[in-house]
This record gives sequence, C-alpha cells and structure tokens, in this order.
Amino acid sequence: MQELASLPVFFALKGKRVVLAGGSNAALWKAELFHAAGAMLDVYSANPCEGLCAFARRDPTVRLISRRFEPDDLHGAALAVADVQNRGEAAEFKTAAHAAGVPANIIDRPEFSDFQFGAIVNRSPLVVGISTGGGAPVLAQALRGRLEGMLALEVKLWAGAAKVWRRRLKALDLPAKTRRRFWELFSAKALDARRTGPGEGDLAKLLAEAEAGAPQTKVGSVALVGAGPGDPELLTLKALRILQSADVVLYDDLVAPGVVEMARREAEKIPVGKRGYKPSCRQEHIVALLISLARNGKRVIRLKGGDPMIFGRANEEIAALREAGVPVEVVPGVTAALGAAAALQVSLTERDKARRVQFITAHAHDGKLPEDIDWRALCDKGASSVVYMGLKTLSVLSGRLLAQGIDPATPAVLVERATCPDERTIVGTIGDLPAKVAADEPSGPCVILIGEAFAAAAFEPARENAKAAE
Repeated sequence: MQELASLPVFFALKGKRVVLAGGSNAALWKAELFHAAGAMLDVYSANPCEGLCAFARRDPTVRLISRRFEPDDLHGAALAVADVQNRGEAAEFKTAAHAAGVPANIIDRPEFSDFQFGAIVNRSPLVVGISTGGGAPVLAQALRGRLEGMLALEVKLWAGAAKVWRRRLKALDLPAKTRRRFWELFSAKALDARRTGPGEGDLAKLLAEAEAGAPQTKVGSVALVGAGPGDPELLTLKALRILQSADVVLYDDLVAPGVVEMARREAEKIPVGKRGYKPSCRQEHIVALLISLARNGKRVIRLKGGDPMIFGRANEEIAALREAGVPVEVVPGVTAALGAAAALQVSLTERDKARRVQFITAHAHDGKLPEDIDWRALCDKGASSVVYMGLKTLSVLSGRLLAQGIDPATPAVLVERATCPDERTIVGTIGDLPAKVAADEPSGPCVILIGEAFAAAAFEPARENAKAAE
C-alpha cells in the first residue's frame, strides 16, 4: 500500500463523553458535529458565544460549564477539542489531554493535533470523510460537493437496511459466493440513479436473485437529461448524479464538452449531434440506438442541450421508449432563455414591461420560418419573447414582425453561446438587429430576445463600449 498522509478512522461516539474547550463560533460548529454523532458533550468556556449558549439550552446532553478547562476535566473523555488563542494554550491543552490518555485536536493548529476533521458527506449510517492533510481544505469542500451530488439522500435508507439485513443473512448461513453476490446486487440497487428507499420484498427478491447465480440480462433504462446552456456548473445535482451512473451517454452537438466529461469515466460517449443546416444524425437512428442499448441492459443517458423538453424531440423519444417497454425518466435543465437572461442580468418579467414570457422556434422542419406563429402575440409590447433557432431566419422574422406592426425600435438582443466563456451579445432593435448579426457572423448556438424588458441590455453594452473607446 502506498504512503498515507493520515489514517482515516471513524469514532463511534454515541453515549461517550467529549470535552470541548472554547466558546467561539468555531467551537460551536464542533459542538454541533459531536452532538450529531451522539456524544455527551462537556463545553468549558468563560465567555461562550450566544450561539453556543443557545445550543446548550436546547439539549440536555450538552453541558456548558462557565469557566476555563482544568486538566482534570479531561479524564474519562473519548476525545478532547479546543479553540485557543495562542501556541502556549495549545501546548497546554495537548499536554493535559495526553496526560489523561485522550486524543486531542486544536482547531486550526494541526501541529498540536493528534487528529484532523475532514469534509463530511452525511448519509448516515453511510458517512464519507475527505481529507487533504490540511493542505487544501477548499479542494476537500469541492470534492464534498461532487459527492453530495452523486449520492442521493435515499442511499442512507439502504445503508440503514444493510445493518438489519446483514444480521438476517448471517442467520441463514449462506455460502460465501451467494453472500458476495447478494451484496453486489444490493449495492447496484442502492446506487441506481432512479432509486428510492428499500421497499417491502426487496430483501427476498435480492436473495432469490443471488441464489439463482449469474445475473439475468434485463432491460436497462434511459434518462433524458438537460445539460443546460453551456456552463457545466449549471448542471443540476440530479443530472450530475445520473451522469455518474451512466453506461452510455448519447450527447447532442450543443452540449458543452465540460458537461460530457462529468459522466462516469468508464461510460461510452457517443455524439449524436443534430444541427440545423448541417449533416446530422437522423432522429429515427437515435431512437433505435436508445432502444437497442437499453435492451442490452445498459443505463443510457440522452444528454440534451438546455432543457430536454423545450424545442427538442423528447416527446418522440419518450413515446418510442415506452412502446418498446424501456423505462424512461426526464431530468430538467436550465434552458438557454434563462441562461441568456442571467448573462445579461435582465429579468424576463420586468414589472410594467413584460406581463408574460413566450418561447418560440424560428426553425420549422423544412428549415424555414414556421407559418403558424402567433404574430399578434410577438408584437405585443407587454411580452418578452425568446426565439430559439432563429439565426438563419432572423431577417425574415424581423421583416414579418415589422409588417405586422411591431415598433421598429423594440429592443432586441442576440446572445451567442450563453453562459460559456466565449459568450457574445449583439444588441440592437428588431429593425436593425438582422444587419448587425449579418456583419458579425455568429456561428455558435444563439437565442434572440425581443421586448421592452431588454432595453437595459441594449444600453449597457453600448455604454461599456463607449468607455472602452475613450
């Protein structure tokens, strides 16, 4: 085994006495941690903070002693922790703890500590501790965030069931191979992205499958997952958790590479991009691939840009999967309209300017502007309109709106690659935006925002550009 910076251990503290010296907010956090672990806590502080006082008042297992600790106070404790002002006090506490035979921790002073506290993922009785040896606590917190996203809250129910079921299995005196198979099946079910807590009959069902021997091939599942507009950090926790469970990922051309990389390392990743006016995978081929992979027992993720239920063909995929008997679920994502509005820092429903928000697509199945658009609604001065897939048809769209009576001075903004590092905006009015866009020749995914709510967005970049020119 390679060298360990420290040995990860887990103290069982339920009903045991822990000594905490200090009255700061840092001491309060440790007090809450020990209390959560079931410890009987003695807190010694001559000047405790209000939070610590309130904490002690709420729970009889916490004793707040209004004085400085004495060495004899440490005898009989399972652990001892202190928040002190200087190295002299740290050395004194450590010496007293060692004399009492108690492991000690001095908050934020690792050189005086026998053990450290790591970042914690709490799915008790499943507990994950993360340590960087004190070198990068922010990294530990970031890793904790990733793990929080991967582990659903329900996994704690399975971990709790395991403690009960282990005793029952032991009484059955099963062969080692069967026991191993049972826990493999148990773990797979507990970590399944579509999981709930253990239900009635799960123990008997898993046991029967384990005793049957080799696993039977069964239908897998498909999840339609929204990848958001571009920034990987906008991925939802549920989407991240499901990506971490994938066997195969089919991803659209508009999905950011950083999002695809969040999938399980071992997962097969297949591009199935569909871009207007460019060579694309045919929809029927994508559906056939989803069904084929799922029927081979794979956990398949259909990763779609933005939200899977907005201007995609999710309904066709869902209908085909249901007809084929393949379980399917949908995980929503941040749609491009919301990403663009956030990037512009403009509300889609600004009071007195926008009574409603409407999303339209400017790209029909033949690549042209759809004929069934409600032009009266788009010309409404009290609405914010977001146009998807409108780059190629913007000039025609603008002309139709002007012909329908929209004010040529109505603010209009094109946002290219919303939320991405190379995001770009082109601002103007519905009358002049097509010419500006033609001159700039954007090539990435774009949304167009039309309405009085975007007047500020059109003004701010112009003011910033004027300052830059000065």
